[in-house]
This record gives sequence, structure tokens and C-alpha cells, in this order.
Amino acid sequence: MGPSSGSDDPSGCGGGYAGTRRLDELRATEYRYLDERGQTYLDYTGSGVAADAQIRAHCERLAGRCYGNPHSENPTSSASTALVERTREAILAFFNASPDEYAVVFTPNASGACRLVGEAYPFEPGDRLVLTGDNHNSVNGLREFARARGAATVHVPVCGPELRVPDEEVAAALTGRRGLFVFPAQSNFSGVQHPLSWIELARAHGYDVLLDAAAFVPANRLDLSVVRPDFVPVSWYKVFGYPTGVGALVARREALSRLRRPWFAGGTIQAVSALGGWHVLAPDETAFEDGTLNFLSIPDVEFGIRWIEDIGMDLIHRRVTFLTARLLRRLAALRHPDGSPLVRVYGPEGTDRRGGTVAFNVLDARGGVVDERIVARDTAAAGISVRTGCFCNPGAGEGAFEIPERALRLTAHRRMRTLDDYLGVLGLPSGGAVRASLGLVSNTADVDRLTGFLAAAYGTGEPDATGLKPRERC
Repeated sequence: MGPSSGSDDPSGCGGGYAGTRRLDELRATEYRYLDERGQTYLDYTGSGVAADAQIRAHCERLAGRCYGNPHSENPTSSASTALVERTREAILAFFNASPDEYAVVFTPNASGACRLVGEAYPFEPGDRLVLTGDNHNSVNGLREFARARGAATVHVPVCGPELRVPDEEVAAALTGRRGLFVFPAQSNFSGVQHPLSWIELARAHGYDVLLDAAAFVPANRLDLSVVRPDFVPVSWYKVFGYPTGVGALVARREALSRLRRPWFAGGTIQAVSALGGWHVLAPDETAFEDGTLNFLSIPDVEFGIRWIEDIGMDLIHRRVTFLTARLLRRLAALRHPDGSPLVRVYGPEGTDRRGGTVAFNVLDARGGVVDERIVARDTAAAGISVRTGCFCNPGAGEGAFEIPERALRLTAHRRMRTLDDYLGVLGLPSGGAVRASLGLVSNTADVDRLTGFLAAAYGTGEPDATGLKPRERC
């Protein structure tokens, strides 16, 4: 995103908020249920929201024709196959990816795409899996595949108040034998946007690159003709809200051909023998699509992509940038009566190289962290949707709360009953942070309602800590 400023147009794109008014018109029509039901939705990093037009298109398509399992040549099967292949083409076009270089593998979500790569990546003893410190747990889990095959895992932690990863530390980690380098284009914890130039750097060192784009692509262009990661996991519900259960792995065909699947399933093989004990995987991307695809929902992805393209990603980006700057300014301005800060923000204070995901904690009058469960309970009662906890990103949380690595390693050898027990051993004041994230049809009223609520609820008096449920998991 563009550099932050105190002006009415922090995006630097011209036109200010008024230049994005089309999104307010869409909210009043296609997303009117948000305001009709009094919802302040600020969890776009968790999921996008669906337009009425998306639901209508789904119903009209199913009511207008019969669709069958794609693995056949009959009329209903062929109808499904045609829509699935059209959706593959739409996804490649969305990322400006050449079909000669990239393929689309349908998965349940971005997590499923990550697992597909992890279980099939040809790790060998001496190889390296290099992870930045603010990956989602769906990425962190790849270390278990690497460990099982004798590969080393190297973590490059986040640093400083902005929770960024220094370029020189990334370069230093990309040494030695080849391997897999994995990082998020945008942190789902702090909103930090990492340099896409790392892709070329890693590939120059002989690494394959998995770029987690799940938090990035809902409000930013990813041009795969300019940057060329080997693997890109995406969850489409994060981009346009509907459908859930459909993700994709966009992969370079050459990199895909080097994966070695540990099993096969229906729909993935070219030939197989039960008695002979052999199989040959399909020669294309369908070798990675287990069983029957979600053929009734995959066409909704094509509609969603067309919907976003008609709105314009640049327009969405400008809106999110403007509102992120507004949210950051208003959070920074919140104060207790004695002038002490009401909120502590984690990550960048402005919109330079950051997205619309803002993590923070509420502080009491003594500067202590207000239990995130209190904020979760109170905001929910007020009809405000934010997220609380560690957001499946322990590395960013460890950086934000400045937990020493030694303490984390010692804790690994202790088995405790609850998450609260772990928090007590580590000496943490809370189980995580509060995350407000902006997206497609966010508006100034959403930002102002959240910040106004925080001021009213926690600006004076002691937060009510009674009746909190035990934390079950991170």
C-alpha cells in the first residue's frame, strides 16, 4: 500500500474516499444485509462477504440445468467439466498467469493446497525448509513433512515493532543445499506485506518458493507474469465470501511435475492395477485432485472472479488503504482520561507496505493488557465482528509479545492441560490480540463504530472479567 499520511487520501491514488463511492452503492444493494442486520463486519482476513448476486447466480445455474460428476462423457458430466475448465482459465487470468507456465489444482482451501505441496515435496536429508516467522499454521505444519524426511527447518523471525523480517536475514537463510522457501505475501496477524522480490532471490539460490497469498489477494493484485513463485495457495471465500470449500493451488507446471504424491485416489490416475500393485498418475494437474471435485460450487469461483474484476481490484485496494489509515489513526488517538494509551497496535503504524489487517490489544488505565476474551464478548454483544486470539500465527504473536526463544523451547518439553497453563508458564498477560480487518465493502462507519465502542467500553472504569470461558486452543 502507499505511504501513510494525515490527509484524506493516504493511498496517494487521488480522489480520496469519495473516489471509492461505488463500493458504498454496492453495499447498499448487494450487501445490504450487513446494515439491515446491524452488523459491523471487520473480519475480512477471516472471510470475505458474499454479494446477493453471487447467491442468485448459484441458484439460477442449478435451477437451469442438471450437472453430474465430471469423470465421464455423458451430457451432465460434460456440462460440469466445461464449467470447471472455464473456472481454471478464469483463475489463471485473474493472476495474469500463462497456462503454458502455470496450472490450477482445486483444493478445499489454502490449507489443503499447502498440505498437498508438503506431503508431495521431494525433501531429502540435508535439504532446507526456510520459513519466515509470521506464517499461518497451515504453512508452519509443512515442517512436519520436512522433519519426517530428514530435511532441516530454518525459521527467520520477525523483528522490531513493525514485525518485519529483515532482508539480510532472509538472504542469509537461503544458503546451503536447495529446498523450499515459504512466506506470506501479507501477514494474517500484522498486515505486513513482505517483499515479493524474495521470490527471485530464493529461486536464484536454487529454492522453490511457496507464496501464501490467502491474506493478500482479496485487496491486492498478484501478477504471476511479473513474480513467479512455484506454488500459490488461495482460499476463494477470503476474496469474495462465497463459496466456502473451494480453494486452489496455482503452481508452475515444472514445479508440479517434481512433486511425488504419497498416494493416489479416484480421479488422479491414468492407469492402475489392483492385483499388479502399480499405478500411473495422470499427466496433468488432475493428478492432485482427489476424488470428485466440488463441481456444483467451483463455477461460483468464476462468477466471483468476474464480480471482483467488474468492481476493480484497484478500487478495492484504494478503499482498504484509506480505511486502514483511518483505523490506525483513530486507534492511536484513543486515550484514558489521564492521557495514557487505550490501545497498543502491533505492526506498522502506517500503510506503507502493509495491508488492511490490524492487530492490537486494549490496555487498562495501568497499562495492562485487557483479556482478549473480554473484548471478544463485548464486541460480539454489540454486533461487531472482530477476531481475537493468536490467529493461527504463533510466530507473529511471539514477536509481538517479545517471548524469548529460550522460554519457548523450554515450554516444548512440558505437557499441560490447557492453553491457559501454557500462557501462565510463559508469563503472558493474555491469550492473544484483537484483529480488525478491512475489505471489499468496509466503510468509515465500520471503523468509527469500532473505535467509538472501544473508547466507550474501556476508556473509563475496569473491564468486567467475570464469566469468561477457559481458553481451549490457540
